[in-house]
Amino acid sequence: MSQSTESTESTPDWEKRFRAPRVSLPDWAEDAPDRSLYVSNVTGTFELYAWDRSTGEKRQVTDRPNGTTDGTLTPDGEWIWWFSDTDGDEFGVWRRQPFADALVGQDQPAAPGIEPAYPAGLALGRDGTAVIGRSTDEDGTTIHVVRPGGEPSVVYRHRESAGVGDLSRDGTLLAIEHTEHGDAMHSALRVLRLDGSVVAELDDTEGGEKELGLEVLGFAPVAGDARLLVGHQRRGRWEPAIWDPVAGEFTDLRLDLPGDVSAEWCPDGSALLVVHMYQARSELWRYDLAAGELTRLETPPGTVGGASARPDGTVEFLWSSAAEPPVVRNTRDEVVLQAPGMLPPASVPVEDAWVEGPGGTVHALVQRPAGTGPFPTVFEIHGGPTWHDSDAFAAGPAAWVDHGFAVVRVNYRGSTGYGREWTDALKHRVGLIELEDIAAVREWAVSSGLADPARLVLSGGSWGGYLTLLGLGTQPEDWTLGLAAVPVADYVTAYHDEMEALKAMDRTLLGGTPEEVPERFAASSPLTYVDRVKAPVYISAGVNDPRCPIRQVENYVHRLEERAHPHEVYRYDAGHGSLVVEERIKQLRLELDFALRHLGPPRQG
Repeated sequence: MSQSTESTESTPDWEKRFRAPRVSLPDWAEDAPDRSLYVSNVTGTFELYAWDRSTGEKRQVTDRPNGTTDGTLTPDGEWIWWFSDTDGDEFGVWRRQPFADALVGQDQPAAPGIEPAYPAGLALGRDGTAVIGRSTDEDGTTIHVVRPGGEPSVVYRHRESAGVGDLSRDGTLLAIEHTEHGDAMHSALRVLRLDGSVVAELDDTEGGEKELGLEVLGFAPVAGDARLLVGHQRRGRWEPAIWDPVAGEFTDLRLDLPGDVSAEWCPDGSALLVVHMYQARSELWRYDLAAGELTRLETPPGTVGGASARPDGTVEFLWSSAAEPPVVRNTRDEVVLQAPGMLPPASVPVEDAWVEGPGGTVHALVQRPAGTGPFPTVFEIHGGPTWHDSDAFAAGPAAWVDHGFAVVRVNYRGSTGYGREWTDALKHRVGLIELEDIAAVREWAVSSGLADPARLVLSGGSWGGYLTLLGLGTQPEDWTLGLAAVPVADYVTAYHDEMEALKAMDRTLLGGTPEEVPERFAASSPLTYVDRVKAPVYISAGVNDPRCPIRQVENYVHRLEERAHPHEVYRYDAGHGSLVVEERIKQLRLELDFALRHLGPPRQG
């Protein structure tokens, strides 16, 4: 037996799930569908890869110490654009390289004259025109048009957050999402010509409706067709509609599906590929526009992490479940793309728990280890906050199950996927609302015999890390241990140090700035309650994080140190998380070690 085989066989399953090579759903050039771009961790770091489907050739496009995931193809497939930041700080510029006959590192500035910034969308035209959205703390959002060989021109600028939506196929119309009305959770739409003149507006926040948002789903893929596919929330959930900004027509599609519905155009513009998310699982449909008919496309129960309709009539999709690792398949039941090497070990399926909470029924996803409970239990809290956990494969929760822990994931108020009112309930009492729902699920987990009340871990990353620290201080008797990754720890300092788009979101959530509503920021800040924390605390943070900056984490840690409270801190050289596989394994290993030292090994059932 070779040394490499011995090493692989001795590696625990939880590490194999991180190390196993994986691929994203491949993007493809609209006018050259054989040219694709995808993300893979096959080298141990997530990077971009080009794939020529006509020859089968695959090559690595980027190679950076902290990884690269943000890239796209020009419509003709001749160029790859990718975003270059510094050590994960998300502040940088677009670069490009030819699709063919290029090597890693043979890049050039994609838009000379555009200064570094946080990205706010990108749209590439067929004539070489680029529309580039940028966000800075000084200027807010700026959108530039860059013509081939010309100087960048500004077509939009505003202090509030905005972003590039899409460019029409003929390159004459630009759709943007903006929040000029001051509500960063709910965008309005504007269609511009490339000289900046306004064609039409669509704003569902007018007339006193402050909690109705819109999103750009894409222009029709037909030359001369001005129809824009949009998402709206007029009936309390996300649904698609078709808006013609030139003709002034709005066509409500009214698809008979109970959950959130998103869509994209099929390549000939005659139909839509529909993704339906309901109760933490998703499915695919095809909607024929002329006939007004929905047809189900068969996928296994679980989560579709992305889907794309191809010109040959097939649909490619990235699918997984909590038990089964992700795979890129198509509607011919073929594996489309698979990274070389070992497959990640499977995990255990999730069970659904529906718990009555103070704001309505809370949906939680539960994974149980072997044996009988009560189990030490990790409440793994998702980030966002406007996001949700689904029946999808996740290496982190699977690792805790392997170590004998039950894992509970809670789609608290503020989560997406359960209607507009559930998401928009997250205002003014930020953090405290989510923790009320988590507390209700915690009580159910203990009373049902699932969770050992003496060994309850509150854990999460980003917004989940924030809720972890806030929960340890506001519910100190409920939790035995806390694990917070890249958290908001001191809300006031975080606000002043974070990127401008997140400041706008915080002003929306809390109703103003720290100077305008200091009592709300104080009530929602973990730092306010740090002296009440009883459980040992583990914190990990990226020193280049623009979302949950390091200074506010250090403020919280300093207060723990003053109290001589049991805690450990791990600082790493990256941004809001890491794209390096071994770094991810290291971080989870440190969390596991911390938990097992303080809780002891799980009891055998």
